[in-house]
Amino acid sequence: MPAVVIVGAQWGDEGKGKATDILGSRVDYVVKFNGGNNAGHTVVIGDQKYALHLLPSGILSPGCVPVIGNGVVVDLKVLFEEIDGLNERGIDTSKLVISSNAHVIADYNRTMDKVAERFLGSRKIGTTGRGIGPTYADKMNRLGIRVQDLFDEKILRQKVEGALELKNQILTKIYNRRAVEVDEIVEELLSYVDRLRPMMADTPLLLHEALAADKTVLLEAGQATLLDVDHGTYPFVTSSSATTGGACTGSGIAPTEITRVIGIVKAYATRVGEGPFPTELFDDDGEQLRKNGAEFGTTTGRPRRCGWYDAPIARYAARINGVTDFVLTKLDVLTGWDRIPVCVAYDVDGERVDEMPMTQTGFHHAKPVYEFFEGWHEDISGARTFEDLPQAAQTYVLELEKISGARISTIGVGPDREQTIVRHDLL
Repeated sequence: MPAVVIVGAQWGDEGKGKATDILGSRVDYVVKFNGGNNAGHTVVIGDQKYALHLLPSGILSPGCVPVIGNGVVVDLKVLFEEIDGLNERGIDTSKLVISSNAHVIADYNRTMDKVAERFLGSRKIGTTGRGIGPTYADKMNRLGIRVQDLFDEKILRQKVEGALELKNQILTKIYNRRAVEVDEIVEELLSYVDRLRPMMADTPLLLHEALAADKTVLLEAGQATLLDVDHGTYPFVTSSSATTGGACTGSGIAPTEITRVIGIVKAYATRVGEGPFPTELFDDDGEQLRKNGAEFGTTTGRPRRCGWYDAPIARYAARINGVTDFVLTKLDVLTGWDRIPVCVAYDVDGERVDEMPMTQTGFHHAKPVYEFFEGWHEDISGARTFEDLPQAAQTYVLELEKISGARISTIGVGPDREQTIVRHDLL
């Protein structure tokens, strides 16, 4: 069977967890291929709400094998806290598999993240302070610690010593912090070995064999296209590849295995942290979107910045990822507006621009060009077919489909997995 990729098509928090959960009972493997515990997914099943930070959403689907791929950076303390929390709620986590090549977040990475962000002051990126960026930097600088290193204490100690040789100079001489002891890092990391041992695997081989055996593999992105380190609103991005290309490098699956790419978009837009956001609202409409949509970070609790739907961003995400299908989430949040603005282009220094500006300066200067669509006041949370929606809501969806670069195959009308309208099968 081919592999299917789910990516965020905005700045994250689009509802990828729900989309993955909807498909979970129909797939054999769910792979998280990038990011760490800096971006969470919220999944609602019946009256139960699950906040996942590091684990793939497939952990909630019986019969599905959840995989943490080599492109993920793993905070082992968070990992086992999350596993223990799910076990206490009766969720079986015994099938979890972790790539031997995934990189591990050491305590000094968290320290470097926090002190560097404070040092930047007004130029801060808006990181979560969880050590994600510094761990990816170590990976690229070939100073990183991988899961497999924990099983050879000699190699582990050598790598920690090598990393701290430079970092302690920075911590003590630039940031006026105490030096980190090699022994304390090694001791902490070794404390996880016994629990980690049965989970570690050669995941590229595992997934290759699964596809060869006609299994279905779902690849789940953390963060989103506009936060991708190459294709996002740099430098206000994450430190990993959150696009379809990252699905290949972060899992070890070949590009030729991927035949469907599902992009997740909200019926409006949000982002957290710093950076440009052309449709951002600072008025009562923005507050109402935040309230209606419960727009607070799953992992951080931070209030999300809210704005209207941005079609140029959706088209950009469709091109970068090769999106074949969009899942439109949180349509119900727009209930109650008489008319709904949609950004169809930008005004950049007096010139109309229909696509994402090429430069950072252009995007910072971009002002939204809006078209307005009729709103609706009916409760749509009980709709289960497209025809159940009010005519204005149907028109809104169809117009978004025309200007977003791919068909809208599924529509979310509430947080529960059952509050979903399927127009086209995603598998």
